[in-house]
Amino acid sequence: MKVYGDTNSGNCLKVKWVCDHLALPYSWIAVDTLKGETGTAEFLKLNGAGQVPVVELDDGRTLAQSNAIIRYLARGSRLIPQDGYAEGKMDEWLFWEQYSHEPYVAVCRFQMFYLKKPASDLDADKVKRGYAALARMEHQLALTPFLAGDAVSLADISLLAYTRLAHEGGFHLDGYAAVRRWIGATEKFLRLPPAR
Repeated sequence: MKVYGDTNSGNCLKVKWVCDHLALPYSWIAVDTLKGETGTAEFLKLNGAGQVPVVELDDGRTLAQSNAIIRYLARGSRLIPQDGYAEGKMDEWLFWEQYSHEPYVAVCRFQMFYLKKPASDLDADKVKRGYAALARMEHQLALTPFLAGDAVSLADISLLAYTRLAHEGGFHLDGYAAVRRWIGATEKFLRLPPAR
């Protein structure tokens, strides 16, 4: 299996973390998104949307979209709850992550960390919605150790990617004790070094 990704992307890191945690054999094919490598004719044959990550299976079939990829890779593992309702809650967080978290927390991080914009130049609505996303996570994580219940699931891996680096997008986690606890616990589960 080949994983095409950029290690600067949290969406790509989700896939890497799941592969590593489940000891799935893969080759990492580095794609530099900042240099426009996702727009080449060769890459667009893998994913016409021109986005990473993309997984190319041994039989040549490809799969894109980070949460779809990790959902596929983790089938049958303990990263997907066996209880149907808990699995549904995990999916609820996966869909929410791409619609209500990543467009704000990750985009602000990209603008500050890679485009070197000052926090004062960030879109105020994106910042507001980013904090709203963190507040929703804080509320849930004050009730349960992990997002979908008592055990780490794909929901936690998916949301860890950009939440652990939220400070790079100007988001301060001082008032989010449950989120900070969860970051540490999920990093430990995945054997990741603490976020810088």
